[in-house]
Amino acid sequence: MTRPIPPRIKSNSTVCAIWNDFKHQYRKETPKKLQLLDGFLAYVLATGILQFVYCILVGSFPFNSFLSGFICTVGVFVLTVSLRMQVDASNKFTDRSEQRAFADYLFCNLILFLVVFNFMG
Repeated sequence: MTRPIPPRIKSNSTVCAIWNDFKHQYRKETPKKLQLLDGFLAYVLATGILQFVYCILVGSFPFNSFLSGFICTVGVFVLTVSLRMQVDASNKFTDRSEQRAFADYLFCNLILFLVVFNFMG
């Protein structure tokens, strides 16, 4: 009384197929300006991870400097996600133009950087 063994699914090929389908759909349906913002978000995320790994491995002797850099990275990430939400056509921001959203983004980044530089001392 043995149960039949189900056929094995090649997980590697399935994952590759899903990834390739995602990449194809993303490039086809996402506007270039959103792809640019997504690339910048990936860069900011990688910078934050790199700062955190550096703090764990080497240390955070000037703690204010590490904290300022990390807070700045998180702040820029949050502000860029907000800009991406406002610029995306599928989100309905009828009272705000893209130029206004970008101007608000620049102003908020300026305030963020002034606060971070003040915190560094």
